[in-house]
Amino acid sequence: MRLLSRAAVIVFAFGAVASGSAHAATDPTATVKDFYAALTQAMQRGPQLGEKGRYDALAPAIRQNFDLSAMAQLAIGPSWAQLSPTERQQVTEAFARYTIATYANEFSKDGGVKFEVADRRAMPYGTVVDTKIVQPDGGKVAINYLMRQNGQQWQISDVYLQGTISQVANLRSQFSAVFSRGGANGLIEALNRKATTLVPSSSAS
Repeated sequence: MRLLSRAAVIVFAFGAVASGSAHAATDPTATVKDFYAALTQAMQRGPQLGEKGRYDALAPAIRQNFDLSAMAQLAIGPSWAQLSPTERQQVTEAFARYTIATYANEFSKDGGVKFEVADRRAMPYGTVVDTKIVQPDGGKVAINYLMRQNGQQWQISDVYLQGTISQVANLRSQFSAVFSRGGANGLIEALNRKATTLVPSSSAS
C-alpha cells in the first residue's frame, strides 16, 4: 500500500537505499504544524524544485523542529558516551543530512496527501502530538510525535508509525551494527553515503 510505504519513511529504514517558517514553536502542536507546512510546500513544488531544491526547502524546518542531537544520541545508545565532542557534532550533522534527504526524496510531489494534526496529550513518557497522513482515497496512517521542551521551544524527539513503532528504536538496532564495525567514523560515512544516494548534493550542504 503506497500510503503505508510513504508513511514508513518517517520511521526511517536505514538499510533502504520554499521552506516552512523556521521559528521556535512554544507549543508542541505548533511545532508539528510548522513541519507539516514545510513538507506540504515542498511536495507542492516538488518537480519544480528537484531533489536538491526540496532538500534546501525542508532543511530549515527540520533543523528547527526536530531535536536532531537528542535523536542521534538515543539512536546510538550507550556508545554515545564513547564519542568525543567533535565526533558527537559530526554524527549529529550526518544524521541531520540523512533525515532531510529522506524526506526530500520520499515526499517528492503533491499526490493529494493531507496531514491532520490533533491536539497534544500527556503520556507517562512525555507529551505526544497525534497526527494522520490522509490519502485522496481516504486511507489514513497514524503518525505520533513525541515532543521535548528545550527552554521555551518544543521539538520532535521521536516519531511513532501507526502509533507504536519508534523511529529511534528502529534506528538504534541498525546503528549499533554499523558502529560496532566501524565506530563513529563508520557511522558518519554510512549516514553521509545514504544521504548522498537519496539527494546527490546533500552531503555538501
